[in-house]
Amino acid sequence: MTSKADRPINGILDTNTVILLPRIADPANLPSRPTITAITLAELSVGPHVTTDDLERARRQVHVQQAESDFDPLPFDADAARHFGTIASELRQAGRKTKARAYDALIAATALANDLPIHTVNPDDFEKISGLQVVPIPHPDSQD
Repeated sequence: MTSKADRPINGILDTNTVILLPRIADPANLPSRPTITAITLAELSVGPHVTTDDLERARRQVHVQQAESDFDPLPFDADAARHFGTIASELRQAGRKTKARAYDALIAATALANDLPIHTVNPDDFEKISGLQVVPIPHPDSQD
């Protein structure tokens, strides 16, 4: 368990972690100053448009609005774009499909460009990305 003194000061939350944020049991697993990327905001913004269920659409829209209210997203800039090229190549060489992991790879590129760790409930999403610091957060649905 991480003590408050050991807690990272800055860190990026990936999209799944932002969605599950209200259910994260121990805030000590989070950075004291969390941020998100513009890619996470884009990924969240897709959600309301891809469901036909009105209740689910409203729930997803709440996530978008909460993220917009709580965070000033880090941009995907030229430095992040260069990191993305390396990440895409690494994922292909590792046999992972870049298209299936596109949002995660773009989030990782932004993290590398800003020299920040990613805090995630799904650390496997960022496997095989060299140089990326991944901080696992216990998933709220996990029995561990």
